Amino acid sequence: MIELEGVPELVDPVMVAAFEGWNDAGDAASAAVAHLDKEWKGEVFAALDAEDYYDFQVNRPTVWLDDGVRKITWPTTRLSVVRVGGDKPRDLVLVRGIEPSMRWRSFCNEILGFAHELGVELVVIMGALLGDTPHTRPVPVSGVTSDADLARTMDLEETKYEGPTGIVGILQEACTHAGVPAVSLWAAVPHYVSQPPNPKATLALLNRLEDLIGLRIPLGELAEDARAWQLGVDQLAAEDSEVAEYVQSLEEARDTAELPEASGEAIAREFERYLRRRDGGGGEGGGTFSRDTPPSDRTRPPKPKPTQRPGQDAEGPVAEGPVAEGPVAEGESEGDGESPSDSPDSSDSSDSSDD
Repeated sequence: MIELEGVPELVDPVMVAAFEGWNDAGDAASAAVAHLDKEWKGEVFAALDAEDYYDFQVNRPTVWLDDGVRKITWPTTRLSVVRVGGDKPRDLVLVRGIEPSMRWRSFCNEILGFAHELGVELVVIMGALLGDTPHTRPVPVSGVTSDADLARTMDLEETKYEGPTGIVGILQEACTHAGVPAVSLWAAVPHYVSQPPNPKATLALLNRLEDLIGLRIPLGELAEDARAWQLGVDQLAAEDSEVAEYVQSLEEARDTAELPEASGEAIAREFERYLRRRDGGGGEGGGTFSRDTPPSDRTRPPKPKPTQRPGQDAEGPVAEGPVAEGPVAEGESEGDGESPSDSPDSSDSSDSSDD
């Protein structure tokens, strides 16, 4: 039995989760939850026992000094709550941690126990994958669910994927079997520039979350960070003709694929978001979200390999990249066998200025 002390009764609570590791290309998803926690000043009310779920040789604890006293921070998953005011108040339960090393079923059951006790009405799990997407275009964000009814009512894709999965897929299925509505949001990160952070992908996930749950999310400096990130990658690509040529080929493929889909639906979503921000609906928050490293400090993107990669078929590229560093392409595990750029939600864009 989970006992929650000091946690107030929540208003229409939504649980938003992200996990570092395999499901978090460019740290985009974990940074999105961290942004929500910072902007809305989340209060941690629970942390899972690290020894139950983590291999400390894989995720090592860190030692730090607090006024000369040595302390240890253990890898774990923490839950915090944020109270969002405004005309339509709606509270969030934020789950932020590292993909567990073991006992995934117990891990998910513990998360669901908190969701049940707090009266959570919807679980949104965010992830990011490496994909064949150009950094100069809006970040594709796909929304998927295992619930056919939820897919129809919320205009989502019903997942048909079969194959290896990560904690995002396991938690979503656990929610489905427990009767808790659950949605996964996936952002595609360019595989040729997979180093974190990726504020443009983080911004795209937050915009999609905003549309999904109907809350205005304060962005702080994130939009400016996204523009600076894109400018930095532009400069790096311009220094290497092979990378520049490859980016151009991705742009042409993306633009060709989306030309018939230049629908009013995508324009309507952007206009609705603009109206929410202009009218000041939802909750406000203080603070800013800054880059971990400036664009000028980034290493050169690895040169792409234009040859066909494993899993690529005649219909187009799949969401996975040839780079060795960074998380494994979650397109193999959560992309439903499709690239997010083929998703009806791929028109969702960040607030950054794209070509």
